[in-house]
Amino acid sequence: MRRFFLWCCLLLAFPAWAQEWPAKAVRIIVPFPPGGSADLLPRAVAEKLAERWGQPVIVENRPGAAGNIGADVVFRADPDGYTLLSAPPPPLVINKLLYPKLSYDSAQFVPITVIGAIPNVLLVHPKTNVSTVKELIALAKSNPGKLNYASQGSGTTSHLTAELFKSMAGGLDITHVPYKGTAPALADLLGGQVEMMCDNLGVSLPHVRSGKLKALAVASARRVKSLPDVPALAETLPGFEAVAWFGIVAPPKTPAAIAEKIAFGVQEALKMPEVQKRLSELSAEPMGLSPADTAAYMKRETERWAAVIKSAGVKAD
Repeated sequence: MRRFFLWCCLLLAFPAWAQEWPAKAVRIIVPFPPGGSADLLPRAVAEKLAERWGQPVIVENRPGAAGNIGADVVFRADPDGYTLLSAPPPPLVINKLLYPKLSYDSAQFVPITVIGAIPNVLLVHPKTNVSTVKELIALAKSNPGKLNYASQGSGTTSHLTAELFKSMAGGLDITHVPYKGTAPALADLLGGQVEMMCDNLGVSLPHVRSGKLKALAVASARRVKSLPDVPALAETLPGFEAVAWFGIVAPPKTPAAIAEKIAFGVQEALKMPEVQKRLSELSAEPMGLSPADTAAYMKRETERWAAVIKSAGVKAD
């Protein structure tokens, strides 16, 4: 009853046109390839949003240029709520810190919500013959420039997490090999073409459990339930923390009433057992922030990643 009452109040506060939205299909642009966490999280809620709204909710992948291509598509879309962007931090708060010229201004996006967050995990191929973070650091120091690490692409949290690790571990000389998304990077790690990667735990967890990859540490502030025996990087490098979160934003000037309605729909979807189960399988913590809280969260994340980029001397490749 309380949920019904709140929903009725929300509808009464909206103008009539907002109550009628959506009157057609809603498109969620994901600026990264299929198969990664950036793709899987919005798909976990899109089906439930379609059921709630009575209109198709289509997830469309528009990868390229560290997420900038898809972000630009949404930036230039009509501000009517029918084209949304679902993305991890790069196109929302990081790329503007790395690229001097972008075709869009991420500060003008209308914040809607954050679906959830997934910790990154430090992975190595078994051929490295290391089992701890300290052993990996020792191996890298004794073989400068000989180890390679994969990332989802320049400026991604995968890239920045690895650079933060190199910096906090004493300035390790490990070569960055950027890929176009999680899937190809993970494929080469599994094949042994690269030795290590800082990947989202959700996608890589099955490979850890099968023994095809070793998880040396998680990049969350503390250990996670899905890998209770794997230490946090902070246990070796105090203060280390790097998680990937997945937000939804709308084109500039999208009405606040529509942003609130979308956020409410995502919040309700995140309460559904089947959605919670899917997020748990991805090691994702549901968030479902309000538009106002999303704006504040993105501001804090911009400041945090700016500090990482400066301290690690990260530059876009």
